[in-house]
Amino acid sequence: MHKSKVAVQLISSGMLPEDTIMLGEAYLKQWHISNSVSIVLRFGTFRKTVKIIPVPKYDGMRINQSLARQMGILSSTTLRVNYDSASTTLRLGPLIGVLISRDYPSTPDKPFGTITMFCKELADGCATQGAHVYFFTPNHIAGSNDKHIDGWTFSNGWKKAKLPLPDIVNNRLTSRKLESKPSVQQFFKEMKSSHHASVFNEKFLEKIEVFDALKKDPGVSRYLPESHTLRNYTTLKSMCSRYSNVFLKPSKGSLGKGIIRVTRQEGDSYQAHFTTGTGTRKQVYPNLVKLFSNISTKMKTIKYQAQQGLTLIEIQKRPVDFRAVVQKNALGKWALTSVVARTASSQHFVSNLARGGTLSTVSEAVSRSNIFAGKEGAAKRLRTAALTIAEGIDKHIPAHFGELGIDLALDTSGRVWLLEVNSKPSKSDNTPLNQDNDSDNKIRPSVRNVIQYSRFLSGF
Repeated sequence: MHKSKVAVQLISSGMLPEDTIMLGEAYLKQWHISNSVSIVLRFGTFRKTVKIIPVPKYDGMRINQSLARQMGILSSTTLRVNYDSASTTLRLGPLIGVLISRDYPSTPDKPFGTITMFCKELADGCATQGAHVYFFTPNHIAGSNDKHIDGWTFSNGWKKAKLPLPDIVNNRLTSRKLESKPSVQQFFKEMKSSHHASVFNEKFLEKIEVFDALKKDPGVSRYLPESHTLRNYTTLKSMCSRYSNVFLKPSKGSLGKGIIRVTRQEGDSYQAHFTTGTGTRKQVYPNLVKLFSNISTKMKTIKYQAQQGLTLIEIQKRPVDFRAVVQKNALGKWALTSVVARTASSQHFVSNLARGGTLSTVSEAVSRSNIFAGKEGAAKRLRTAALTIAEGIDKHIPAHFGELGIDLALDTSGRVWLLEVNSKPSKSDNTPLNQDNDSDNKIRPSVRNVIQYSRFLSGF
């Protein structure tokens, strides 16, 4: 099977029948295709039997505009192509579908709200690599029984088009509620079973699920702070007797929402720090029973993880943690894309950018921190931990992930700890800090890697 890129040119319907394509003669010789043989043209789930007209001294493909519309191709483009002689199938692609939470058709210049720039970056990256991408929401798949989706594609501006089901689905849903909809889950199931497509980042991760799974792996367990599902008062009492600080984290939470830090005071009293939208709310309780009584109402609707408090490195008394983005590459292997340090704002004890945290390089943060041992080699230890944890997730959690945001910490002795793993890493947390304005750098490595892994999965 040979692989290459081909320039696909759209020509008017009057010049070429719908069931015929024109192809550079060199391709036919390369793939040993006879002029008289009909072949199957495939693009995602689209298939059509076509005749080929060889064109001497031409290295592209020409197709009828009507045929292009059926394929969801709105303008001339460059795509990867491969030919399978056993099935006489000429595949164009990869066709990548990105499932997003919502769209805004009334603002066609910004149809995806705050993630429009990321979507455009992905479209530009696909154009460079010879792939085709479109974007759709759960509303576009609800009740869809045919092999097409009404999605958004970029062609001199954002346009709606009817496209075939894709080779690859990249799940970028940011809502657990949307992801759990029966129509979405049925779509994932059908894409995998009926259409043999790959779906990656197919589910959200829960903190308790991650820690319980990784405890089984000796190579990963050394990075795990002691953690338990907060089932009752006994669990809280046991953790607070061992550690001066205990964090209570919603198992399904993100962006630092709902985290409670419990700190033992002098005597029997305890102080709780609650994250709020504007900062931190403090409350002192005369004893642990009173504290537990106060939070037990939350436990009726939210499952909490009780986690060992760590003595994190700090910069001017502000805790620092690290976001590592790991992605599968063109060979299908986990690779590190970036690691950045995040320093909490003065109003918060969590470092998320959404809560006023600031970014810096790992070396800058470590050098400015109060770390007293293990400063040398800290960056390497963080990289090793991120890749080891990603491999552990693959091994112990039965779901397909192509990228992970892994939140790590260093304690003051230089030891690396895992805080949490996010299967939908933000596209704003991992921008390389040394990025310049050169045109070659406008497509971030994290975006290029998504395309390369999609090519790997689809055989392009």
